Amino acid sequence: MAMPDDASVAPASDGRIPGPRGLATRNRLVECTAAIVATTPYSDLRVTDIARAAGTSPATFYQYFVDLDAALLVLAAQTTETGAQLADFIAERRWRGKAGYAAARDLVDGFLDFWQAHLPVLRVVDLLTEEGDVRFRAARVKMLNGITTALAEAIASAKPDGSAPAIDPMATASALVSMLAHVAAHREGMEHWRIQVPQLQEAMARLIYWGINNPRVPGT
Repeated sequence: MAMPDDASVAPASDGRIPGPRGLATRNRLVECTAAIVATTPYSDLRVTDIARAAGTSPATFYQYFVDLDAALLVLAAQTTETGAQLADFIAERRWRGKAGYAAARDLVDGFLDFWQAHLPVLRVVDLLTEEGDVRFRAARVKMLNGITTALAEAIASAKPDGSAPAIDPMATASALVSMLAHVAAHREGMEHWRIQVPQLQEAMARLIYWGINNPRVPGT
C-alpha cells in the first residue's frame, strides 16, 4: 500500500524524522497493520502481532507510533487521500436526461467500489468515530468532504433558469453522501435480508438524480 507524502515524512513517536532505514521499517509496520486489519476485528488487534508480521519487535513499533491507533490513523489518512478522488465522479458531468442518470449510476458504482476496496479500514474509522474519537471523526469528515462539496455544487447549478434550489444544496448533498456511506457500510446486512445490490444501486442512483435535479414536491 502506497504511503502518502505527509504520512511518509511524519516524525517518529519521539519527534525524530526517520531516515531511509527507519522510514522503510515504519512503512512495513503500516503495511502489516493494514494486512492484519483486513482479517482481524479491532478489539483483537495487537501490537505484538503487527510487529511479528513485520519481522520486528513491539519496542520498535512504539518507536514510530505512540499506540496502535496512531498506526491506524496513517491508514485512515491513506484512505482519505483516495477518497478525495470520488469528487471526480461529479465534476464536469451532465446531470439531466439519460446522461444525468448515467452519471448518477457511475457515482454510485464508484462509491461502492471505493468503500469495498477499503472496507477493513473504514470499519475501524466508523467504529472509532462512533466511540467519539475526534481524530477518526476528522479523518472521516475530510474523506467525504470533497464528494459532498462537489455534489452540492452540482445541485446548485442544476436549475437551468438560474434560480436557487428549494433546499440548501449542502444539506441535500450531505444527505445523499450519508446515504451512500451507510448503504456501502451495511451492504452485507442488506444482502442478508435478500435486498439485491443491483436494486440498491438503482435506488440510490435515482435518489441522486432526483436530488440534483430538484423535482418539486407538493406545497413548495
